[in-house]
Order: sequence, then structure tokens, then C-alpha cells
Amino acid sequence: MAHATTRNKWWRVFIPAALLLVWLALAGVGGPYFGKIDQVSSNDLSTFLPKNAESTKVKDELAKFQTSGTIPAIVVFESDASLTDTQKSQLMTARDNMQKTGVVMGEVSQPVYSDDGKSGFVLVPIDSDTKFAPVITKLQDAVKQSNISMRSAFTGPAMFARDLNKAFAGIDGTLLVVALAVVFLILLVVYRSPVLPIVTLMSAIAALASAIFVVWHLANAGVMQLNGQVQGILFILVIGAATDYALLYISRYREELTRHDSAWDATQAALKASWEPIVAAGGTVILGLLCLLVSDLGSNKALGPVGGVGIAFAIASALTFLPAALLLFGRRAFWPRRPRYMPGKGHGNYHDNHPVWTKVGRLVGKHPRRLWVGISILLIVFCVYIPQLRAEGVSQQDLIVGKSEARDGQILLDRHFPGGSGSPAFILVPESQQAAVVKQLETDYGVDSVGVLTSDKTRTSMLVGRSEIKLRQQIREKIAASRQEQLDTIRKKIEAEMAGTPAEYIDQFYQQAIAAVPSVDSIAASAYPFKDLQPKVVDGQVVLQATLKDPASSVQARETISRLRATIQPTHPEVIFGGVSAVQLDTNTASTHDLKIIIPLILLAITSVLMLLLRSVVAPLILLATTVVSFGATLGVAAFLFNNVWHFPGADPSVIIFGFVFLVALGIDYNIFLMTRVREETIRLGVRQGTLKALVVTGGVITSAGVVLASTFAALYVIPILFLAQIAFIVSFGVLLDTLIIRSLLVPSLTLEIGKKMWWPSRISKKGKR
Repeated sequence: MAHATTRNKWWRVFIPAALLLVWLALAGVGGPYFGKIDQVSSNDLSTFLPKNAESTKVKDELAKFQTSGTIPAIVVFESDASLTDTQKSQLMTARDNMQKTGVVMGEVSQPVYSDDGKSGFVLVPIDSDTKFAPVITKLQDAVKQSNISMRSAFTGPAMFARDLNKAFAGIDGTLLVVALAVVFLILLVVYRSPVLPIVTLMSAIAALASAIFVVWHLANAGVMQLNGQVQGILFILVIGAATDYALLYISRYREELTRHDSAWDATQAALKASWEPIVAAGGTVILGLLCLLVSDLGSNKALGPVGGVGIAFAIASALTFLPAALLLFGRRAFWPRRPRYMPGKGHGNYHDNHPVWTKVGRLVGKHPRRLWVGISILLIVFCVYIPQLRAEGVSQQDLIVGKSEARDGQILLDRHFPGGSGSPAFILVPESQQAAVVKQLETDYGVDSVGVLTSDKTRTSMLVGRSEIKLRQQIREKIAASRQEQLDTIRKKIEAEMAGTPAEYIDQFYQQAIAAVPSVDSIAASAYPFKDLQPKVVDGQVVLQATLKDPASSVQARETISRLRATIQPTHPEVIFGGVSAVQLDTNTASTHDLKIIIPLILLAITSVLMLLLRSVVAPLILLATTVVSFGATLGVAAFLFNNVWHFPGADPSVIIFGFVFLVALGIDYNIFLMTRVREETIRLGVRQGTLKALVVTGGVITSAGVVLASTFAALYVIPILFLAQIAFIVSFGVLLDTLIIRSLLVPSLTLEIGKKMWWPSRISKKGKR
């Protein structure tokens, strides 16, 4: 007997110790990948579009027409008055200095001057796979060393990519530190113990390190695509979920320690009671995330498996790492408020342990109908503001919250040039249809000029259509004016030198003198910048460039592309559109399509899980309805604040998808935590007493879990990206609404109102106490 007891004690130490060692090994291997995960992520929108998107096809075809793998930076120069010859010379010097930096792919373009004469810009092609920050810095240094007497600024796709990467740079460090610090402070307040917060965070970090290790290898193998947004959400999701599941387990473990003298027995009892709601809650989130796999967008698809992997490790950590660590600590983990073993009092003293939630339970028990009716009306009022949410996408220059050098440069460019300068729309056209398509492009009020790609390595494009005719006329007018000045000078000089000579001799001498002056036509032909250039034809196709009047990443530019497709493609179905504006339009179109597919799929998946877990049809439908209405109320509040308080320019359509996934899946989590306990207590005590007891004993832990998750998502505010800021608010507010109002008041009130029918068709609905 003594031998058996010794062996049992040995196993009770060995098993948790072995589990901790396994987790520490996983964390040790995965830890270094925190700093490497950006190596397998991309923030290029076009890489996430489906292969059948028009802009994707154009991007693939463009590789045949121009140097592949380049992205332009636009360097703008501005003066308060018309640029002098000296300033134009300085601009050329700056161009040459940038060319010499060694970071330019191909040739820096010749300067393009504005019609008002006060500005000029050049296009600098750089490697699209490079690290933009050091490259842009070298180019900026080259401009500074040119001693120009003008203002200069950098903008264009490369500069916006630099600013975007700079904004996302805080994900690996700042975001993680802020999230962990916030969670630690909340856990200190919740537990009033120095040990439990540390153990809980160690559990979360171990889960995150393991998830990052798996995600890195999946992304590196090309199984999934990863961007900065998904990366940031992964960090927050794992920390928040792992902490939530830890709170649920620790609450039940503390409760079991009052019923069992042995920490081993208490651990077994806590795991037996906790694993089902934790696995069900986590499984619900995973199912919701995996529904994103049907998305047309690679960025949405990525969040499905990435988030699923993260939640899986959060569940595993909460059910293995955490119980093992707490078992080794024993009751000391709760110091200085160690739970005491109180035999025979485990089920009866819950009121004394939860005084605040006892009062909430009494309120719900006394006025259930008033509560659920009043709360429902309030939520519906919030939902009224949903149509105000402008989720049609935002321009690239609005993606970054706060200072953006690229945005400042774009503003400078827009003052003197068409908004789409430097970032044209690319249109793939059969050679035989070029003239007809050019004519249709020029009739649209959103198009400023049209060009075509050429075979020349330095002069890569030339104007066509009305733009080309206008250019020829401008050249002729300038030459004619200059030639006339020259002729007038010659005339005056001859008249001065031949003063007193008869007029017919002066005229004769003048005609002889000007015979050597070239004609306007010959000078114009020589000055024409596109002479000897021909459109580049590949596989019977040419690429037109349409410079739009609005900035390429603006809503107006996307509307222009949509309008051009609707106008041109019915008569020219082989014509397809690409470029920045088309990429963003196709992204928004795919996101809108996803809304119609993903949301019903998530609702179906979650409803199925709830029916299996609760063994009921009515309860899952009620829970789902409360969560959906809560999501609608959150969107309404968000729409009001985004438009009237923070004055956001709009929102990306994927904000709705991501918000729905997190709020519905995570909101259902808290209802699962509550209703599994309600079901357990209802079997023993009846619907009324069981519901109220479940509310009281789970109130503190679920509210704490909600505050933790809301706080971790709020940490996304430290990343100055509009999308993440909006997700941070929607999820944070929605989670608090779910935990403080929906789960604490609305669901218990509805359960009391519906009574035993809540559990139809299970046996609970047919027998037992009301």
C-alpha cells in the first residue's frame, strides 16, 4: 500500500513536470520566430486577390511588357512661382543623384512639369521585394545633397508601402508588450495575487510562441498567405483567448479546492468540469474562423487557419500547461488569498463568495421580463445606425492614422497634377482595338490622359489619342511663338543696320536671312518627345495607361474604373483593367461577396455546435439571436462614432467580416460558459434556481474574461492602421456589451421567461423543477 501511495505521488509530480517541459521546449523553439514572422508576410493587396480577378490577370500580363518586380516612388518638387531654369537644372541634378544611388531598378524618368509651371515630378522605379525604408532614405539623402531651392516630397505606391510597413513594424514589439502589460494589470486586480497572473501569461505566451512557429512554416511553405493585419490579430487573439480559457479553468479550480483536500483531486474535478465548455468555446471560434476559407481574398483566407492554429494552442495550453503549473504550485498559487478546504460547504456558500453577482442575480430573478424587453429595445435602437457605416473602402492615403509622409507628398502632387499621376490604370487591349478603346477612355470625365507602353527602355510610354494631339499642338504653339520672336529680332536688327534703305531692299534681305531659320513643322518634329516610338505588342495585345483625375487609391478613382468597365467591356469583352485603383476595387468587390457567403456559413456552423453541446434547439437559437443583435448594436454604435466623433473617412468591407467573426464566435463563447453551467445546475436545482446560481458563480470570471479580451483587442490601437483601429473598437465594445449586458442580464432573463422550454427537446424541458 505504501509502495502504491509513493508511486501515485511520483506520477502526480512527473506528469505535470513533463507537460511543462514539453511546453517550455515548444516555446523555446517558437520564440525566435517572433522576430522572423514578418519575413513571410506581405502587405501588397494584389497578392491576396483571387487569380480570376481582372487586376490579378493584368498584373501577371504586365510582366511581359515592363521590368517585372518594380514599384514606383514619385518625387515631387514645388516652388511658389514658376520653376526657373536654375531650379529645373537642380531637379535634373537630383534626378541624376538618385540614379547613382544603386537602388533604382532601370531609369529614373525624365521630369514631368505641371501646367502652372510651379511643380515637377520624376518616377523612381525600385525593387518591389526590397526593404522600402532604407531605399527611400537613400533616395531622400540624394535629393538633399542636390542643394535644391524647392520643396520636395516623396509619394506613390513605394512610399505608401514604406509608411505601411513602418506602421506595422510595431506588431512584433510594441503591440505584444502593450497587450501583455494590460492583461497583467487586469489579472492583478482580478486575482490579487502575484503568482496567478504570471502563470496565466506564461501559458498564453507558450501558446502564442507555438502558434507562431507553426504559422511561420505554413506561410513559408506557401500553404497560406500572411499580412500585417492577420499577424497582429493572431497575437491579440491568442493572448486574449488563452487568458479567457485560463480564467475559466482557474475559477473552477479554485472552487474545487474548497471541495477537495488534495490538489490532484481538485485538478481532476476542475478539468472534468472545464474541458467541455473550453473545447466547445474554442471549437466554436475555430469553426467560425475556418469559414473564412471560402473567402475570395487571400488575406481573409489566411486568418482562418492562422487564427484556428492560434486558438487550438490556446485551448491546449489552458488544459495542459495551466493545470500542470497550478498543480505543482498547489494552493500557494493563490497566495495571499488561498482557498481553504471546506468539506460539505462546496455547493452552499456561493452567495458569500460572490456578493456583487448575488445582487445581480436577485435583480434578474425579480424583473426578468422588464430586463429582456428593455435591453432588446435599446439594442434595436442602436441597430438603427447601421446604414450609416460607410464600408465601401478607403483610399490608400487614409489607411494610416496620424502622420504619413506619403500622404503629405500626395497632397503636394494633387495641387499641380491630376490625382492619378504616377499611378495610372493599366488596360490590357487587343492591338486591333486600341484606337476604339482609347476613344472610349477619353470620353469619361474621370480620365485625364491616355498613353501606351512602348518597347523603349528609357521612354517606356507615349501619349495617344487626344492627349497626344494636344501635346503636339502645345509643342507647335510654343515653337511658333519662339520662332516668331526670333524672326522679329532678326527684322529689327536688319532694319537697324539698314536704316534709310528702301523698304523693298530690307524685305528682300530679311527674306534671305530667315530662309535659314527652320520651319515650325521641322522644329516640332525634332522636339516631339515620342518620335521613333512604337507601342509594344505582345501576343497581339498592347497596354494602355490611363491617368485618372483622382488619386489612384481614392474612392472616386475606383468608381471611375467601375464605370469604365461597365462602358467598355460590353463592346470589348477582351479588355481588362488593372493598377492600384482596380486592385482596390476588386478587393472591395471580393469582400462584399464574402459578406453574403461567410456570415450565413458562420451562423450555421455555430448553431450546429450549440445544439450538440446544449442538447437543445431553442436555447442555441435564442443565444444566436442575442449575439447577432448584439453585433448589430455594436455596428450601429461604431457607425455613429466613426462618422460623428472620430470622423473616419470610411471603412474597409472586411471590417464587417472580421468584426462578425470575432464578436459572434467570441460572444457565443461567453454564452457557452454560462449556459453549460446553467444546464448543469438546472438538472440539480431546476430552471430558476439553476439559472440564477450559474449566473452568480460564473459572473465574475466571465466578466473578467470579457474585460481581458476587450483590453487585448484595444491594444491594437497602438498600431496606427485605420483597419486595426476600427477592429479594436468594434471587438472591444462588442465584447464588453456581450459580457456586461447580454450574458449578465439578457440571456438569464430570457431563460427565466422561457423556462423549461428553453431546453426543448431534451429531457430537461419535460421534467424537473420550473
